[in-house]
Amino acid sequence: MKSPKKSTALFKNQEEAAKELLSLIPSEYFDSQDSIVIAVSEAGVCFASHLSKAHNIPMNILLSEPIFAPNNPELVIAIVSETEEMVMHELLIDSFGIDKDYIYSEAHRQYEESVLSYVYKYRKGIPLGDLQGKNVILVDECIETGLTMTVALKSMIEMGVKSVYIAVPVLDKSIYQSLLTICDGVFSPHQIDDYISIEYYYENREILNFDKLDKIIKNSGVLKGSKQTKE
Repeated sequence: MKSPKKSTALFKNQEEAAKELLSLIPSEYFDSQDSIVIAVSEAGVCFASHLSKAHNIPMNILLSEPIFAPNNPELVIAIVSETEEMVMHELLIDSFGIDKDYIYSEAHRQYEESVLSYVYKYRKGIPLGDLQGKNVILVDECIETGLTMTVALKSMIEMGVKSVYIAVPVLDKSIYQSLLTICDGVFSPHQIDDYISIEYYYENREILNFDKLDKIIKNSGVLKGSKQTKE
């Protein structure tokens, strides 16, 4: 008789993952009136909301868009953010001999056609805002390749933040050390050696639709440029 397959699930759902993540972050990281939580993806919004509500600090979302290989619509080779910062996956680009002129051209196109449309979709065209001197906690549901988080870090540094930390429930352990070299700290309860895919780590992972995301963002006070408002 075959032994039962071992479950890879780490969390029942996103709420449980958010609570576990929150318990890992010392409260002093939220004490400053200059602290802000920023989701780096749509999937990261619910986690940012949990941290924001728990400590009554502002939240926001940094919007970005992947750039795919010219002959493979599933292979992400770069990411461009709403601050027009870009991070490339150099190893893949070199391996496939991809022309960097193509990447820069695609980054400009994706910024104009996709990223700016997300800014209007989620923030009604309101810019990310002045983060000069802020203590920032970047949040996502996971880190796989590290491209999205790296472009977020680059964006924060260019905006002159005072400090920047990363908080994610689960990440690929191979990315952990490289992130530590460009930020002030990484909070993650689960660092996976043989990372598979985010779906494997939740018993029930809810995919938030636009209406739910829009409600979270509106209730957070992002559109008013203020601290979160309660329902």
